[in-house]
Amino acid sequence: MGQAEAIVKALTFHAERIVRHEEVPEPGILHPQDVILKVEATAICGSDLHVYCGREPGLDAGTPMGHEAAGTILEIGSAVTRFKSGDRVALPFSTCCGDCALCHEGLTSRCGKGELFGWVQEGTGLPGLQAERARVPFADATLVRLPDEITFEQGALLGDIVPTGAFCADLAGVRQGARCVVIGCGPVGMMAVLAAQARGAARIWAIDMIPERLALCASFGAEPIDPRTAEPVAAILSGTDGRGVDAVMEVAGSYAAARLAFDLARPGATIASIGVHVPGEVPGFTAAEAYAKNLTYRSGRCPARRYMERLLPFMGAEKSRLAKIVSHRLPLSDGVEAYAMFEEKRSGCTKVVLTP
Repeated sequence: MGQAEAIVKALTFHAERIVRHEEVPEPGILHPQDVILKVEATAICGSDLHVYCGREPGLDAGTPMGHEAAGTILEIGSAVTRFKSGDRVALPFSTCCGDCALCHEGLTSRCGKGELFGWVQEGTGLPGLQAERARVPFADATLVRLPDEITFEQGALLGDIVPTGAFCADLAGVRQGARCVVIGCGPVGMMAVLAAQARGAARIWAIDMIPERLALCASFGAEPIDPRTAEPVAAILSGTDGRGVDAVMEVAGSYAAARLAFDLARPGATIASIGVHVPGEVPGFTAAEAYAKNLTYRSGRCPARRYMERLLPFMGAEKSRLAKIVSHRLPLSDGVEAYAMFEEKRSGCTKVVLTP
């Protein structure tokens, strides 16, 4: 009788709104630059909901989901030189080779050899991190060693939402004395508020329709606006002498958010759009309209790996505020319910961290 295949537990995608906590084959070293990670903390991201809700089709049934995690290295490939078994590490949401022109430029999220964790289509791709174990390719270039004072939960946030918020503020050109607005105040939007604050913004407005999100943004120093009770354009024009804001950070990823961003921007402003827009969506404003306001529009996927080490001091300084963003800490076995709760925003859910 042959030896039984090793198995681990993971949250796997099967169809729209069908995720299962089930056994999958344990990952192994496939390339000398791989490591095998024991996942200590993993999180559900807003962009996971695009797959979960069927807005982003193509994922193979049975694929382990997720791209936010931190953990302990269990096994290393023969070509790995920067890490050893037992190291505590965080990882960005996509791998990067560290050697190509785009990696050298710092655009690690567009590495030609890189892959997004949690995306396998027609048998090709990289299984996700909402699992007990995960394979990490290009480990030397992809992984970041965690200082002892940074928890695994913080490490999971360091791989996506924290750098994406910082990237958004950078794209928007937030500077000392700026007046700016964040549209869409999920975890990334909250990080954009903190990033704008760190860059010296004079006033920050936060627009969302979920009370728990607005309350957290208010506790961080932003001025909350709920479009159901206050008209955002009127409110912000009133607070900017009728001009509009210097910088707009659009994190929602929708036509309505893009249009609102245009309407709130003063002439000469910069709009940074890092919300994940689904294919085929009609643009929120035209090139002619942007021309008429001398707008700068910047967008794209955050090169998270480029930001991670430089953000470690921020992680240490903001421990208490970062902890407030996580509303639910659950075992991986509760992940099926966690997805439903996160989508429906039940029980004040703002961010879920799962422990395998």
